[in-house]
Amino acid sequence: MTTFMAGPLLLGVRHHGPGSARAVRAALEAATPEVVLIEGPPEADALIPLAAEKDMRPPVALLAHVVDEPGRSAFWPLAEFSPEWVAIRWALEHGVPARFIDLPATHTLAWGNEEEKRTAEEEKGQEKKGKRGERGERGEESGASDRFVDADVRIDPLAVLAETAGYDDPERWWEDVVEHRGGAGIGADPFAPFTALEEAMGALREAYGVGGHDRDLVREAYMRLQMRAAQREFGDEVAVVCGAWHVPALRQKTAVAADRALLKGLPKAKADMTWVPWTHRRLSRASGYGAGIDSPGWYGHLFAAPDRPVERWMTKVARLLRDEDRMVSSAHVIEAVRLADTLAAMRGRPLPGLTETTDAVRAVMCEGSDVPLGLVHDRLVVGDVLGEVPQSAPAVPLQRDLARAQKRLRLKPEPMERELQLDLRGETDAGRSRLLHRLRLLGIAWGEPTASRGSTGTFRETWRLRWEPELSVRVAEAGVWGTTVLSAATGKAEADAVAAHALADVTALAERCLLAELPDALPVVMRVLADRAALDADVGHLAQALPALVRSLRYGDVRGTDTHALTDVAVGLAERIFVGLPPACAAIDAEAAEHMRRHVDAVHGAVGLLGEPGAAAPGGIRERWHSVLRVLAGRDTVPGVIRGRAVRLLLDDGELGQDEAARLMGLVLSPGTEPGDAAAWIEGFVGGGSGGGMLLVHDDRLLGLVDAWLTGVPTEAFTDVLPLLRRTFSAYEAGVRRTLGELVRRGPGARGSAEAATSGIPGFAPDLDPGRADAVLPVLSLLLGLDEAYDDEFAGVVR
Repeated sequence: MTTFMAGPLLLGVRHHGPGSARAVRAALEAATPEVVLIEGPPEADALIPLAAEKDMRPPVALLAHVVDEPGRSAFWPLAEFSPEWVAIRWALEHGVPARFIDLPATHTLAWGNEEEKRTAEEEKGQEKKGKRGERGERGEESGASDRFVDADVRIDPLAVLAETAGYDDPERWWEDVVEHRGGAGIGADPFAPFTALEEAMGALREAYGVGGHDRDLVREAYMRLQMRAAQREFGDEVAVVCGAWHVPALRQKTAVAADRALLKGLPKAKADMTWVPWTHRRLSRASGYGAGIDSPGWYGHLFAAPDRPVERWMTKVARLLRDEDRMVSSAHVIEAVRLADTLAAMRGRPLPGLTETTDAVRAVMCEGSDVPLGLVHDRLVVGDVLGEVPQSAPAVPLQRDLARAQKRLRLKPEPMERELQLDLRGETDAGRSRLLHRLRLLGIAWGEPTASRGSTGTFRETWRLRWEPELSVRVAEAGVWGTTVLSAATGKAEADAVAAHALADVTALAERCLLAELPDALPVVMRVLADRAALDADVGHLAQALPALVRSLRYGDVRGTDTHALTDVAVGLAERIFVGLPPACAAIDAEAAEHMRRHVDAVHGAVGLLGEPGAAAPGGIRERWHSVLRVLAGRDTVPGVIRGRAVRLLLDDGELGQDEAARLMGLVLSPGTEPGDAAAWIEGFVGGGSGGGMLLVHDDRLLGLVDAWLTGVPTEAFTDVLPLLRRTFSAYEAGVRRTLGELVRRGPGARGSAEAATSGIPGFAPDLDPGRADAVLPVLSLLLGLDEAYDDEFAGVVR
C-alpha cells in the first residue's frame, strides 16, 4: 500500500463534501488498503452490507435508539456525496472489510441522557439559589458561569481556516480550495489534499486544543484503540476516513492505558440500530443539523455531474422555471453561463461557485427578482430528495406494518408537502383516512387535516402530507403500544382515556377513535367518558365536551361505525347543561360572560346536530333547548351579551318573530338601561361573526332602534361603550359596513321608497327580481357540485 505518511492512511474529510468524497475515492484506489475504518457507531457494522443492495438509495441515515426508550435517539446521515458513503461503497465493491470506529451508540445515547439530567439539576439548583436571594452568592454564580464558558464556545475549523485565508464565507473558501480542484486532488498526488488538511488541522488543534468539543477526547481515544486493533490484524494496510478535525489526535502517539482510562466508567444504554431514509433538506444547516451544509442539492449536483457542472446546473434551473410557466429560453442558459464565468474571473475564483451561478440566474433568468430565485434555492440548491432503504433493513414490527399499509393504500411517503383529497365513500380513500387518523393519534404527524374545498359533508376530507425523517423515531416510539398500526393506536387511545384530566379531552378522544375506526378502544373511552361526565358538575366543562361528542355521532353514516353508544352520553350531557346553564350565567363579570356566550354558541350548534331528523336523540331536545334560551333571554340577572345572543339564536331558529325581537331590543335600549349593558346586549345579538351585520341591513326596525339608541347615549357614557361597539361592528365585512353607513346616512324608512329604488345603490329595489335570481342558479350548482336532478329542488330552496 502506498502511503503519504508512516502508519495508517488517515483521510481527513468534511462529512458532506463532494470534493472530499472524490478525493477519498481517488486515495482508496491508489492505496488499496486491506481494511477501511470509518467514523461512525460500531453497532452499525452489521448494516454495512445493505449499502450494496439496489433498493438502497441515499440520502439515508443510521438511526440508533434506546430499546426501552425509543424517543432517545441519534442519527448519522449520509448522502451520495458523503465521503463515508463513498468509502463504504468502495469497500463493498472491492471486497474489503469496512468497520465503524467512533464511540459506540450505547455510550453516546446514555451520555446524552446523563447530560440532560445534569443540566436539569443545575437549572433546578440555580432556581433554588435565586429564591434564596443574591447575598453572598455572586462569587459562586460567577464560578459556575466560568465553567460553562469553555464548553459553550466551540470553534468551527472551516470558519477559522477561511478567515485566515482572507475569506468572509467558509463555504466559498471550501469550494475554492477543495470542490473546484477536480477529482484527483492537487496535481497528480491523490494524497496531497489530505496532507494539507492534516497540517491545517494540526495547527488549529495546537492553538485551540479541543476547541470546546470536550467529548472529542473520549471519542478519539476509542478510535485510536480501534485503529490499533485493526493494525494488529491487517498491519499498516489500514485506511481511516474521519472528520479532518480528528486526524491530528489520531496521529498522536498515546499510551493504550491512557486511552482506556478515558473510556472507563462511561454510561451505557441498550441500543438498536437501523437504516432510515433521509432528505437533502434535513442535511442542510438551516434544519439544525450540527454538521449540516448550506446547499446539499448543489453539492449533490457537483458530485454527480460528469463534466461541465455549471452548464448542467443552468439547464436544471431553466427546466424548473419553465415548469413554473416562466419564459426561459436556451439563450438565457447560454447568457447565464457566460455571466457566471465572467463573475468568477472578476472575483479571482478558479471556477464559478454557487454565489456566481446564483447571481447569474438572478440577473438573466429571474430579471433581477428574488421571488423565482427563492424557488430555485428551495427546489434545487437545498432540494427535497428522499432516500430509500431496502425492506431487509432491521425495523420494529410497527414500521413494517406501516410500510405494508402504505404500499397497499398507494400512499408513498414524500418529502415535498402535498395536499390529498379523500372521498370516504371509496374503499381506498377510507383506508387512507383511517391510517392517517391512527398515526395522528400515535403522535406520528405525517398528515395534518385541513379545510376541504368544495363539499363540506362528512364524506370528504383534505389532508396536508409531508414525510420528515424524524417520523421514523416517532414510529419506533409508538412501537411500545403494539406491533401493528391498529393495535398500537388502540392501546394508545385506551391509555390516553385513562390518563385524561378534562372531560373535553375524553370527548375529543372519542371523536378521534371514531375517525380512526378503533372499535376495541371505544368501549374503554366511553366508560371513562361516562364516569367523568357523571362527576363533573362544571357547566363550562360540559359545554366544552358536548360539541366533539355530537360531531362523533355524524361519522356513523359514512364510516359505518356504530355510534349509538355515544347517543345516551350526549343526551345526558345536553340535559345537564340545560339544567345548569341558567344558574351558571347569573351574576358573572364581563370576561366570564364572554366565555359563557361562546359556550352557548357551541351548545346551540351541537343541539342542532343532535336534533336533526334521523338522529338517534329524542325529538324534543331542540324544544327543551329553546326553552333554556327563552329563560336566558328574559332574566335581568343574566349579562347582556348572553341575553342578546339567546334572542338572536331564537330568531334564527324561527322560534321568535321579528316583531318580538324588535320589542325586546327596544326594551333593552330604553333610557332606563345602563349604556354598558345595552352595548353588551347588542354585541350578543349582532356580534361574534354571526351574520348580525346582514340582519341589520335587511331589517329597518332593528337598525333604526340601534341607531336611535346610539345617538342618544350620554356623552359621559359614550366613551365607556365605544370599545365594545367598535369590536362589534369592526368584525363586519367592509361591504356590510359601507352599506350600513349608507342606510344610516339616508335615514329611516328610505329603503322602500321610490327614491331608494332609483338611487343607483346596488342591492336595493322595491321587490325581488326572479329572473336575475334564476340566472345565478347554474353557477351555484356547478360550485356546489350538484347534479342536474337537483336543479329544480335547489332553485326552490334559493327562492
